Amino acid sequence: VQLQASGGGLVQPGGSLRLSCAASGSISSINSMAWYRQAPGEQRELVATSTRAGFTNYPDSVKGRFTISRDSAKNTVYLQMNGLKPEDTAVYYCYFDIARAGIYWGQGTQVTVSS
Repeated sequence: VQLQASGGGLVQPGGSLRLSCAASGSISSINSMAWYRQAPGEQRELVATSTRAGFTNYPDSVKGRFTISRDSAKNTVYLQMNGLKPEDTAVYYCYFDIARAGIYWGQGTQVTVSS
């Protein structure tokens, strides 16, 4: 199984970006998908979760600004980020919990919020 993330870049404060992460390989079903981020010198933190049952969860720092969605037919997860702030600057990683296969991480995509 391989994950390919895309969509990062440089954006001004208040702007928007949409991240995508597609899984390929032998995939039976996906238990959950998530996005994490890691800023320099900081620990990796969870920013959005989507379960197979349709449950989503966000920390207060991004709630109301970020939206996670999934296309199960394409084994793809998205992260729509609106109202971006400089403190959102980080490398963003996608995460898949795949049934009978385990946990997989994407390669990371850089998001920089700066004027």
